[in-house]
Amino acid sequence: MGPWCVLLLSLTLPTVLQGQDPTTPPQVANFQSKQFQGQWFVLGLASNTYRREDRALLNTFSTTFGLNQKGHFEVSNTMTRGKRCNTWSYVLIPAAQPGHFTVDTKAGTGTFSEDVQVVDGDYTVFALLLSIRRMGSQTTIRISLLGRHWNLPRWTLDRFTCLVKAQGLTKDNIVFPTAI
Repeated sequence: MGPWCVLLLSLTLPTVLQGQDPTTPPQVANFQSKQFQGQWFVLGLASNTYRREDRALLNTFSTTFGLNQKGHFEVSNTMTRGKRCNTWSYVLIPAAQPGHFTVDTKAGTGTFSEDVQVVDGDYTVFALLLSIRRMGSQTTIRISLLGRHWNLPRWTLDRFTCLVKAQGLTKDNIVFPTAI
C-alpha cells in the first residue's frame, strides 16, 4: 500500500467505519478545467449499487468533457451495446472548491442531487472521479477511473482500488468494462 493510499484511508476510513455518509477525500490542488477537458475512456467503475453479475453488462465507453461559455462542463458519453450506440449527457456546474461540481438536474426528471469531485489526476494519463448522488434517503457512491488511452500504468489501478476501499466499497463493487 503506497503513501497516497495510506493518507486517503486515514482521512476517510474513520467516518466510513462509523456508518456515516461517504467522506469527501482531499481535493486536487490547483485543478485546471482547460487541461481536464477533452476525451477520456472509462476504464473502471465502482459503486455501492454494482454487483458481480453487472460486469458482463458494461462495455468500455468514452466520455468527453467540454467547457461551455459559462465555464460549465458539458459531458457526453458514448457506449456501444451490440449493434446499438447509446449516448447520454449532462452538465457539471462548478462548485466553490476547484475540481468540485454539481450535476445540473433542471433538465431531468426526479428530484436528486449529485456532487462530482475530481479526486486525483494528471490531465494526460488518468483521472479519478467520485460521484455522490442523493435521492431521498438513498445515497449512491460511484467512482470512475478515466484514462486518456486504453492502457493505464499499474499505479493508477492501485489508486483507484485505494479510493474504492476508502469509500467503504469492496472488490465486488468494482466493474471493469468489457473491451469490444
